[in-house]
Amino acid sequence: MRGETGATSVASAPAGTAGGGARPPRRGVRLDKVGLYGLLGVAALIALFPLLWMLSGSLQSLTELLSNKSFLPADPQWGNYVTAWVQGELGVYLRNSVIYTGSAVIGILLVSSLAGYALARLDFAGKGLFTFVILAVMIIPAPAMFLAQYKLLISLGLTNNPVGYVLILITSGIPMSTLIMRSFFVSQPRALEEAAAQDGAGPLRIFWNVILPLARPGLAAVAVIQGLGAWNEYLMALVLFEDNSLMPVQRGLTAFTSAETPQQQILLAATTISIVPVVIFYLMAQRHIVKGIGAGAIK
Repeated sequence: MRGETGATSVASAPAGTAGGGARPPRRGVRLDKVGLYGLLGVAALIALFPLLWMLSGSLQSLTELLSNKSFLPADPQWGNYVTAWVQGELGVYLRNSVIYTGSAVIGILLVSSLAGYALARLDFAGKGLFTFVILAVMIIPAPAMFLAQYKLLISLGLTNNPVGYVLILITSGIPMSTLIMRSFFVSQPRALEEAAAQDGAGPLRIFWNVILPLARPGLAAVAVIQGLGAWNEYLMALVLFEDNSLMPVQRGLTAFTSAETPQQQILLAATTISIVPVVIFYLMAQRHIVKGIGAGAIK
């Protein structure tokens, strides 16, 4: 009887507990994942709602937009985009912004990568002071430097000149970008540089062919941060440029903000057009951006 009872108890026991090895319950883990994904989904919807509202408003008439009766347009007004492109001359402003932003990002990446590598690898007098000066410059608000920058451009004859504007964008983005690049170069092992040096590579070749490719996530992060800043810049352009044909795209958006003739639906359409290049660039560099942000957070 005892043997039968013991056999019956063993047979009736759950398969997962046979042999005394009880498995931890997975239901709680799954519920935790569901809750986490739910919170992330809600956060994504909250972040995307302004964009969805902008897209919806750009396809509504002014009466429908101001009445606020429905989130979705009853009769999509695709002509709003045509009006925004033609009346606002967005083609000219977008071309200017692409040139300004692209030139500024290239200049910032070139200077900040070289400066960051020097701070990470070279030993020279005043290295600590140089780093402190970079941090001090970052504390100064950009509008506080407008007067000095404008007087400097006057002395150089670069007012109302795209070259002067791009130089301002580059100098404004170098301090923070240099520190970001320095953190990536510090994390790279010196053994790679030593091996390349033993093979006869010079300092510039080591930097260009060995170190810089490893810092690609950092370059992508800097490009996105500074690209967004340059794309959204407006105040310095307003101070520097006298010719509207030289203005960036942010100037084109102000053409639809007149109090006498409000055209909010056209403004939303123009804003939608203006963010398309930024979204395309982000999607192209997304993989490197995520790596760069993650590596920066670990450091």
